[in-house]
Amino acid sequence: MAAEPPKKCPICGKPALEAFKPFCSKRCADIDLNRWLSGTYVIPARDDEPAADDEDQA
Repeated sequence: MAAEPPKKCPICGKPALEAFKPFCSKRCADIDLNRWLSGTYVIPARDDEPAADDEDQA
């Protein structure tokens, strides 16, 4: 069997390192964390969906 090609860092595209998987460095991991914390990444939701708290009360 052939070995899988190394996975690429989702931030810069360099090969990922085991210590920082799936990233290539702490810097790229920190960039990704900052994007989550600053709201750059969002999970889309519809406004007409009931909130999880509403379902528990029903």
